[in-house]
Amino acid sequence: MRKELTCIGCPMGCQLTAVVEGNEVVSVEGNTCAKGASYAKKECIAPQRTVTSSVRVEGGVLKMVSVKTAEEIPKEKTGSCMKALKDICVKAPVHIGDIILADVAGTGVNIIATKNIDPAERALA
Repeated sequence: MRKELTCIGCPMGCQLTAVVEGNEVVSVEGNTCAKGASYAKKECIAPQRTVTSSVRVEGGVLKMVSVKTAEEIPKEKTGSCMKALKDICVKAPVHIGDIILADVAGTGVNIIATKNIDPAERALA
């Protein structure tokens, strides 16, 4: 089977054609660098994504904090990941790198904060 992809491994955005036989990529065409072949193989066999979102903050100078997966997770788990984040509310203070949710959707990957949020009372001082 032939699969057409746009590479995101570098800024070139090469149009790739991957030939997949069974559970193996047997050839990749259209890549101008080695990242293209690696990306196509990964994307065709076991696609992964970094999930970014935000969760509510209680008692902070801001009402929301941005979060992301600490590593890529299987693409098919992204919906479950977003559902798991829907009802989460954390208490200020929040620091970059804080674990907001461990082992999201059974992936073994943590959701971490990507912004610092100070407590609301500290902002008034």
